[in-house]
Amino acid sequence: MSDKLLLAAKRIRRATSTDFVISLVSDDFSRASSTYVGKLRSNFLGTKFTIYDSQPPSDAAIQHRGRLSRRFSAKQVSPTVSACNYSIATISYELNVLRTRGPRRMHCAMHSIPFSSIQEGGSAPTPTSFPQSFDERPSKAKEPAVNISSSVSRPSREPLVLKNKAPRWHEQLQCWCLNFKGRVTVASVKNFQLAAAVDASHNIPAAVQETTILQFGKIGKDIFTMDYCYPLSAFQAFAICLSSFDTKPACE
Repeated sequence: MSDKLLLAAKRIRRATSTDFVISLVSDDFSRASSTYVGKLRSNFLGTKFTIYDSQPPSDAAIQHRGRLSRRFSAKQVSPTVSACNYSIATISYELNVLRTRGPRRMHCAMHSIPFSSIQEGGSAPTPTSFPQSFDERPSKAKEPAVNISSSVSRPSREPLVLKNKAPRWHEQLQCWCLNFKGRVTVASVKNFQLAAAVDASHNIPAAVQETTILQFGKIGKDIFTMDYCYPLSAFQAFAICLSSFDTKPACE
């Protein structure tokens, strides 16, 4: 079976932050391109990240019109048009002040995915229409980043929060271990598994609580595997995994 590129990223270091620009191709990372998907931005310490999507979540599509579904269109747009970025998630890494041994601790607040998506009968929102194309917009218009949690005019809802699964100390190997079921073969501080963060009031079955929604780990030199499932999209999962590659010595 031949390999097929799903997503590619380019790291751009800035004075106070780092951006990972995400594209459908490996040779075009322009925000004006139809292949631009979104970006991941970190703070100076590499402890907090924000995921920006080039498309609005379905519940924001009505309020923020003017977005063509560029992810599934081969049409190129004018270089004078800047893409809008919608803030859809934040990733935080805990500072390891005491320098204790163990993997990084992280949690992800998925603002575009309601917690109800993992409850019985729940579903994750999916964009269905983008009524206005780029050709219908002023050529020099610039759209700022939009914070979904504050911009959508609807009653507030609880977002899905993911947290890393706690590893167990392996006495024989003398290291922290997670059960990747053979999908990860090399020890690395970048390895992680994420599950939904729930409490007793949520009344979530134990099986759902234990479900690994995203796992990422090393299998060789500069080679990693990523496994994800509902309610994450490939873009969301990929962006979360990219956060592992930004240097964060204060968290290790």
